[in-house]
Amino acid sequence: MNNQLLDSSTLCWSSSSFLTCPFHSNESLTQPLNSSTPPSLPIKAAKKCSEVSSQGLQKQTKKDMSRILRTEAAIKAIERKSKSSKYNRLWPKAVLDALDDAIRENSWESAIKIFALLRKQHWYEPRCQTYTKLLVMLGKCRQPKQASLLFEIMRSDGLQPTVDVYTALVSAYGFGGQIDEAFRTVDDMKSVSDCKPDVYTYSILINCCCKLRRFDLIQNILAEMSYLGIEYSTVTYNILIDGYGKAKQFGLMENTLTDMIERGTCLPDIFTFNSFIGAYGKYGKIKEMEKWYNEFQLMGINPDIKTFNVLITSYGKAGMYEKMISVLKFMSKRYYTPTVVTYNIVIETYGRVGNIEEMEKYFLKMKHQGMKPNSVTYCSLVNAYSKAGILKKFDSIMRQVENSDVVLDTPFFNCIISAYGQAGDIKKMGELFLTMKERYCRPDNFTFSTMIQVYKAQGMIEAAEDLENKMITSEKSSGLKLIGC
Repeated sequence: MNNQLLDSSTLCWSSSSFLTCPFHSNESLTQPLNSSTPPSLPIKAAKKCSEVSSQGLQKQTKKDMSRILRTEAAIKAIERKSKSSKYNRLWPKAVLDALDDAIRENSWESAIKIFALLRKQHWYEPRCQTYTKLLVMLGKCRQPKQASLLFEIMRSDGLQPTVDVYTALVSAYGFGGQIDEAFRTVDDMKSVSDCKPDVYTYSILINCCCKLRRFDLIQNILAEMSYLGIEYSTVTYNILIDGYGKAKQFGLMENTLTDMIERGTCLPDIFTFNSFIGAYGKYGKIKEMEKWYNEFQLMGINPDIKTFNVLITSYGKAGMYEKMISVLKFMSKRYYTPTVVTYNIVIETYGRVGNIEEMEKYFLKMKHQGMKPNSVTYCSLVNAYSKAGILKKFDSIMRQVENSDVVLDTPFFNCIISAYGQAGDIKKMGELFLTMKERYCRPDNFTFSTMIQVYKAQGMIEAAEDLENKMITSEKSSGLKLIGC
């Protein structure tokens, strides 16, 4: 029996034997998962490597933080200039880098302003590649109206849309919930000689249908692909498998895998593996998850870090905490290093069930291994302490955050504001709301709703009404138009 597999007699992931018999013998404990991995390392070398790795991680974190700050400053500087008509001879690299950074960060409002400034430059030449990047970003940010305006501006610039531009527009409409417009765009492509939809276009369209749970449309898309002679790719199959799995349509998910294997033109990969066990694990079907963990390894596909993170998450949700920790031990024995995401999953799991002691234990272990907690980590801690009524820990967490290089975001502020609100600390809640503005974190509907609810519960009706007005103003201001373009 292959000692990589999870079955009832060897590395069993059942409640009875996984913890007690993870391998065939003691000898196999020293064998790596991959033959290229050395079976053992000297203790001194391991310690030295750990120290060097820790130092390197700290330097890398500081470097990343410095880059983030420079990026934000550059975007803001260029964005300010976009409000004036006199800046039409700026240095190309500064404007283009700021636009790329805004797109990379999915800061769509900043990107649109910078793009408007770009179009004013005397050296500007419209390019389809730029429009494609912007359309993809707008799709990720669920801004179909902005994407439609941008497409029209591209036409006014005298550019003819390419397959990539059309495909990006399909994704913007589809992910933005306008699936009919996405289909119309594909039909428009068919009427343009050099812009026929390809396998990537159809894969994007299928993905949009899966996200919107419009599975009734998928068979027609697949039939059209077959009629046009467009072969399904591994990406196409993976999108279908992931979509069916997330919708709990396990029969269709398994049938799609069978069809994928029988066709033989493209084979399952690690993404197929993770989608399968993730689907079963998400809905508590642990036996099926373990079964397919074995099946994919028999196909020659080995697990990766994400695979183990899925297992840890699934066991945690199912309340199988011993198995969850056994996965961590298994990773260590097979030379897989847990990531920040791995520790965040464990911390959130223990925090959710009120096991503060274990939560803090893994939080400390995470830091001792040189890993920097992020906003997700601190959100989990705040939520756990809030549920447990340990309010004194809030100030300690805020001090840690302020003394670290953690990039705070709106979800973190929502979490801590909600915690202080539930504790009835109106003053602290208000201070954090002001801090959001200082940190350039825009309050969202959850922020406003949380504070309004707390104010009303405390009988502060006037303050609640004032916030409701601010929420309305914020929603109106977020409807940015592509006027500058």
